[in-house]
Amino acid sequence: MGENSFSRELRLLTPAHFENVFNKAIPAVSPQITLLAKQNNCSHPRLGITISKKRVKKAHDRNRLKRIIRESYRLNQNMLPKADIVVVGKSGLGDLTNPELFTLLSKLWKKLSRRCEQSQSG
Repeated sequence: MGENSFSRELRLLTPAHFENVFNKAIPAVSPQITLLAKQNNCSHPRLGITISKKRVKKAHDRNRLKRIIRESYRLNQNMLPKADIVVVGKSGLGDLTNPELFTLLSKLWKKLSRRCEQSQSG
């Protein structure tokens, strides 16, 4: 795999990792998805994804969304801040097509990067 893989070190794995991000996170919000970030001590960003059954009913839809989110993260990880990032799916997320979700995530990654830079400098 290349440098753009999605290895175990790039993931948030435990509930404690997720809880840490939910406390005092920097948000990037859209109607269908929310990105939350908190600075970490690693040399790279880490990703966690949470899409509840209440928001997206069918498992194959949740899996499709998670695959697209991971792929978008993988392609954009070089520009992301060194932070733990949690992607929270909201109602209406399952209605997006793959290209629409990819475009939305690209905008949110950029917004999140800007906000993390501002919080570091400010």
